[in-house]
Amino acid sequence: QVQLVESGGGSVQAGGSLRLSCTASGYYRHCMGWFRQAPGKEREGVALIASDGRSTYADSVKGRFTISRDNAKNILYLHMNSLKLEDAAMYYCAAAADPWRCSWYAMDYWGKGTLVTISS
Repeated sequence: QVQLVESGGGSVQAGGSLRLSCTASGYYRHCMGWFRQAPGKEREGVALIASDGRSTYADSVKGRFTISRDNAKNILYLHMNSLKLEDAAMYYCAAAADPWRCSWYAMDYWGKGTLVTISS
């Protein structure tokens, strides 16, 4: 079973940047992603990255966020630029157990989250 640990959350001004990291235990190259959940709202997908590096983004973050992975180090990243107030949320790292699927609904393992707050 994969263990995921996020880091890098914090407080940043609107328009600023932040990089989140997620370290996966052992060797892991399946689809992974970042999700977020703001208070009182449903969890939403932010970005996905397949084992071959292909990525998918939610429309709300496209052009501002970049998901990447370092397979050698088993680390998933989320580079966030031009942050907006609506980006404030608990960000979760997730990973799929099925090597053949990469979608918003295929995640089986979850980290405990890292909090991102945005100030105006």
